[in-house]
Amino acid sequence: MVKSETVVDQNSQTELSMKQPAVSSDLERSFKAEIKRRIFKNKLLYLMILPGLLYLLIYKYVPMFGLVISFQDYKPYQGILGSQWVGFEHFARLFTDSDFWTIFRNTLVLFGLHIFIAFPIPIILALMLNEVKNLFFKRTIQSLIYIPHFMSWVIIVSISFVLLTMDGGLINELLVSLGFEKVNFLMNKDWFRPVYIIQVVWQSAGWGTIIYLAAISGVDPGLYEAAKMDGASKLRQIWHITLPAIRPVIIVLLILKIGDVLELGFEHVYLLLNASNRSVAEIFDTYVYTTGLLQGQYSYSTAVGLFKGLVGLILVVFANRMAKKFGEEGIY
Repeated sequence: MVKSETVVDQNSQTELSMKQPAVSSDLERSFKAEIKRRIFKNKLLYLMILPGLLYLLIYKYVPMFGLVISFQDYKPYQGILGSQWVGFEHFARLFTDSDFWTIFRNTLVLFGLHIFIAFPIPIILALMLNEVKNLFFKRTIQSLIYIPHFMSWVIIVSISFVLLTMDGGLINELLVSLGFEKVNFLMNKDWFRPVYIIQVVWQSAGWGTIIYLAAISGVDPGLYEAAKMDGASKLRQIWHITLPAIRPVIIVLLILKIGDVLELGFEHVYLLLNASNRSVAEIFDTYVYTTGLLQGQYSYSTAVGLFKGLVGLILVVFANRMAKKFGEEGIY
């Protein structure tokens, strides 16, 4: 009797084991069918995404194969596969180069100006514009501060040159008319950083303001009404309602900005760079251009670029973890 029950249990287990693959295969087929159905349903959206995906693949991911030359003594006529492997020789040269710490310091100083000056200003502008009741005036101000976002750095630096040059520049002519001496803003290294950050603020503040205004528009008006009934002033409402409501957006943008700690942009700095201010203006982007394209040190400049990318990646991961540690969502 026991043997018969054992045989029945074994048969039932065998039948279950035979049914499980069938059930899993049915689930897999239904899952694939659901994916195909959704893709077909949203085919127009996927077509819209396709150009962006192709851009990322062609210009962001495929070129990453070329990072291997940072570990080689790359010769163009030998190619990547034929060049000699040198390991971490270029990285050792970078960290022992006398110019490294100067470039690193200049980059960090400019990045600090971005974080402590350029980053908060759009938040302040958005909070101020949110309190403007005249819709026409509000939209006019928005348009005026947003226009520079569409200008290239060539145009912005050219406008600054016209205003700041000693040869008939508007600012210097105004200083002379007020009884002061002319100031060489463009060739004096002490004026490079103020001119640089003013241009950054002028060009980027409008775009950031629109992002924060969009976030503020999602705040429940009932919260402000309740705060008014409790006697809260405007500053109290901003501090306890508006800022906490847009804090997730601020955190995400701050994390992304931290990832660009060594990526300040080549074009802007290069247009302001000259022999007089090079000691405070040379950053990693211009250094890569000088060593890589002008001097033909492709492997070394690639090693510098890889170092920049790794530092940015580490800081993004660290900042994201810190944000989650304090209860924020982060970027992933």
